[in-house]
Amino acid sequence: MKRYAKIIQSDKRGQIVIPKDVRRELNLDEGSGFYLYVIENEGILLKTIPGKDLSDNKHLVEEIEINADKINVKKQNIDKSVDNYKKKLRGNFENLS
Repeated sequence: MKRYAKIIQSDKRGQIVIPKDVRRELNLDEGSGFYLYVIENEGILLKTIPGKDLSDNKHLVEEIEINADKINVKKQNIDKSVDNYKKKLRGNFENLS
C-alpha cells in the first residue's frame, strides 16, 4: 500500500477531495464508486468498486436506497450515480499488501 504525504480536510458537509495525482494514479473519474470501511479508532478506508462488479453488488446499492432518508441522500442522486458509474466502467484499486 502506498502512503501519500498529503493532508486533506473535509468541508462542513464531510466531503473530501481526493488529490488529482492520486485520482490519476488510480484511474478515478467522476462517478467512480467506492466501498467505505470504518476502521475503529483509526479512520476510514475507501476501496474502488470496479464498474463490472457494480451489478454484483446490487444488494449494497439497494441497502443505500432503503436507508437514503436516514443518511440524507436523495434517491434520484443514487440512480444517477449508478448510471454514470456503469457508463465509465472504471476503477483500478491496487490490492492492499
